[in-house]
Amino acid sequence: MKKILLLSLGIVITSMTWAQTNPSSKRKDKKSEKKERINALIKMEEEGELIFNKHNIFGFKLNSDGWGMSFEKGKFITPRKTRIIQIEFNEKKHPKEEKDAGSFDFFTGNVNQYIFGKANNFYQLKGSYGQQYLIGGKSNKNGVSVSALWAGGVALGIEKPYYVDAQDRTTNEGVRVKFADIEEKLNQYTYLGASGFTVGWGEMQLNPGAHLKTALRFDYGRFNEVVSAIEAGVNVEYYSGKVQQMIKNKERNLFFNAYVSLLFGKRK
Repeated sequence: MKKILLLSLGIVITSMTWAQTNPSSKRKDKKSEKKERINALIKMEEEGELIFNKHNIFGFKLNSDGWGMSFEKGKFITPRKTRIIQIEFNEKKHPKEEKDAGSFDFFTGNVNQYIFGKANNFYQLKGSYGQQYLIGGKSNKNGVSVSALWAGGVALGIEKPYYVDAQDRTTNEGVRVKFADIEEKLNQYTYLGASGFTVGWGEMQLNPGAHLKTALRFDYGRFNEVVSAIEAGVNVEYYSGKVQQMIKNKERNLFFNAYVSLLFGKRK
């Protein structure tokens, strides 16, 4: 009897060990877990529920006066209310900016371009705090959820002098100049092209300010855990010092714009 009990115990232990180490069994378990997870996501999608703790979202923005990119962290307060913190980097362009042709580059076959009369590149680094409110959830897995949001905070304006490579018509000497410095003798030079993004950073000026925005966000992602959205809104910014973007144009502290952002990320 004792031998029979020992033999039965050995068979049970061997079976359990084999089941745990058997690769095919592990694969089946993983497939089963994945299928259950997808079914749960589909059910949540159909019910329009958002039961998550946080989200991380990246965005690319097209503004009415430039372009930008952003990163957002969100903390769900309730299924319909989310606290958000954002960081943005933008470049603001003046409405009168137009690219002109300069010299021809024989090595690349391209025409070097520049913006006549541009005084400064104007960038903005912005930090925001705000809230997002879910207005309408997805009625089915192919639906779109709509949220309203507001955010505001500090804005750091960065003014980088805009340089152009030129040739002095009186001396035929090649020079690098700023339109802001030669405003009264623009005809003295033949302009060859912009000096490039890396030129002028040593002379940049910081201009602190504040901003506020409001927007609607349309999330069309297949599953609620994935963020695939379009955001459209308006933004206002005020800077402590006046910003000169173009020579012979009014300097401003206050800026308004509209924007559209393409967003992607995940909820957890």
